[in-house]
Amino acid sequence: MKEITRINHTGLRIRDLEVSRAFYKKLGFIFIAGPIGPEPVAIMEHPSGVNINFILNASKNASPTNILMDAAEKHTGYTHIALEITDSESVEKQLQAQGIAITEKVEFAGAKFFFIRDPDGNVIEFHKPAS
Repeated sequence: MKEITRINHTGLRIRDLEVSRAFYKKLGFIFIAGPIGPEPVAIMEHPSGVNINFILNASKNASPTNILMDAAEKHTGYTHIALEITDSESVEKQLQAQGIAITEKVEFAGAKFFFIRDPDGNVIEFHKPAS
């Protein structure tokens, strides 16, 4: 469909709004609204336009194990969000200063990728394309 112009937002089911809000603030996201609606949801947005909707109905005692990434059986579904970056060294240093662990690094054909996990085990990729 040619009418699709971009991804509007990503929805993440989370256990604790304040914990997630603090984590994503470290990545530069700004709290917009919430909780709102019947689910309910809360919204954070990065100045780049990346929007995340937190779905606030996860069980409080749910494990942060990511069934799509951590289970031996490979389930279908979205496995991660990839955020394109301009400077991988700078982002790595900022994550380290924030106490956020990089769980994996990959370099391929001049492109650099590295991954982190949010407090609920959701995977975030930082993607620096080849020059």
